[in-house]
Amino acid sequence: MSKTVIDSFSKKLIAWHAQSGRSGLPWQGNRDPYAVWVSEIMLQQTQVATVLERYPRFMKRFPTVKKLAAADVDDVLAEWAGLGYYSRARNLHACAQQIVREFAGKFPQDPALLEQLKGIGRSTAGAIAAFAFHERAPILDANVKRILARLFAIEGAIQDKAVNDSLWKLATELLPLKPQDMPTYTQALMDFGATWCTSRKPVCLSGEKKCPFAKDCQANLSDQVLALPKKVIKSKSPEFDCHMLLLRSGNSVLLQKRPDKAIWGGLWSLPESPWAPRDLSFLKEELSSSNLLSLTLPEEKSVLFLRNCTPPNRGFYIKHVFTHRRLWMQIWEVNAMKTIPFTNPNLKWVPLKQLGRHGLPQPIKVLLQGLSLARDGDLKN
Repeated sequence: MSKTVIDSFSKKLIAWHAQSGRSGLPWQGNRDPYAVWVSEIMLQQTQVATVLERYPRFMKRFPTVKKLAAADVDDVLAEWAGLGYYSRARNLHACAQQIVREFAGKFPQDPALLEQLKGIGRSTAGAIAAFAFHERAPILDANVKRILARLFAIEGAIQDKAVNDSLWKLATELLPLKPQDMPTYTQALMDFGATWCTSRKPVCLSGEKKCPFAKDCQANLSDQVLALPKKVIKSKSPEFDCHMLLLRSGNSVLLQKRPDKAIWGGLWSLPESPWAPRDLSFLKEELSSSNLLSLTLPEEKSVLFLRNCTPPNRGFYIKHVFTHRRLWMQIWEVNAMKTIPFTNPNLKWVPLKQLGRHGLPQPIKVLLQGLSLARDGDLKN
């Protein structure tokens, strides 16, 4: 690739953005590093359409980094519920507290310092620095990797360190010389990968629009557009079964807080048994009250408790698809005659009208709504 192409890339991309880039997104044109940071974290592995709905609501609930830092982590997780990858929400909260504690509530301008903050990687640090501070800092998300791999015909899997290093080098070399161009350039790079140089239907193959890099793109010139970047063959996602206890007492339901490092970490869910590799015989299994409680509440099993509960009734069998696994949940419904207290602080009875205040995994939230547990829209946001 000639030096001329490298030198002209940013100018062509900025010119393309003026004609075909996205506009009107609520986080665009905002130089507040807090607002930029929240949008960047939320957009990671979440569709733009979903973020368009949730981002304004999150910003209204937590308008500043100090407000977010002072919030209870359960409130942050409740607001994040449904967006997935909940470690992002926990990291947002921890990072906000770090910024308040170490930087007096002001985001550092240096990308290297930004990268040291909780949950902020090199690409996110570059985006914050470029948008908020006009720093000449590169980004390298999945869209940008695809653009560069095609433009320069980069062979090898982009997960390989050598390939990734070469992509970072190119991303740095392609930056515009003028710092004031960085916000537009960075947004243009994101938009071009998301709307034109897409993974499955890039415009260069449709013939409907003319790509500004058609004559420079090595993948286009060699008919390798869909072959680059090289795709890694994914193994089949493992499937698991588990029992879940839907225990109700009057107008309350029993919830259990999940470990921070687990899937759905930090959220409140139904007590569950350990996950086991999927076995179709699981469908035929019948559980007694004692067996169910020993699986889902092993530390709380007691004769007194059993005497106050109805026999378990087999409920829904729910499938939930994660990015790298599938979970089948057998719900067992049990009623307790009174809300017997638990010794475990991660177990608590939650009144139905307060369910909406807790971060719930999406399938559990849908389950509770479907069973009409919430009244007068208590689970509605």
